[in-house]
Amino acid sequence: MTRQLRQAYLTTLITLVVQFMLGMATNLFVQIPTNHPGANPPEYFSGVVQSVTWAIVHSRSIWLVLHAVLGLLIVLSSFGLLFQTVPTRNRLAITTSVVGALAVLAAGFNGGSYLNYHQDFSSMLMATFFAFAITAYAVGLWGLPRQQESRTSAAR
Repeated sequence: MTRQLRQAYLTTLITLVVQFMLGMATNLFVQIPTNHPGANPPEYFSGVVQSVTWAIVHSRSIWLVLHAVLGLLIVLSSFGLLFQTVPTRNRLAITTSVVGALAVLAAGFNGGSYLNYHQDFSSMLMATFFAFAITAYAVGLWGLPRQQESRTSAAR
């Protein structure tokens, strides 16, 4: 189980780095229109759903599409990692996976908020929660018990 958790933490960290690079490309090379479905909604959550749907289905930028799709996949996988840690009863693993999943979710909602309202503060919050998630998953990976390989299994 520890090996699977180590792989899940490492995969999550690598995926978050890829997401960061896609976010930087989106930030630098994509002009998001101020008038699209979901923009300036009267109600936040329905606006996020409309904005993210627009970004994935109707955006003309591959950077934005990839960033939005990978963001949704990271939200799902971060909660998957959380559910993997619970049976271990390892407090550090559970705590870091909870913090990581919540930080990923918060980053995603602030990404949706940026699509809704075009406020730079939302982008800053998205990056801040990304940093919290990276930190949580790095600490979680570091804190997992080391697997001691026996000499007989190493010789195989």
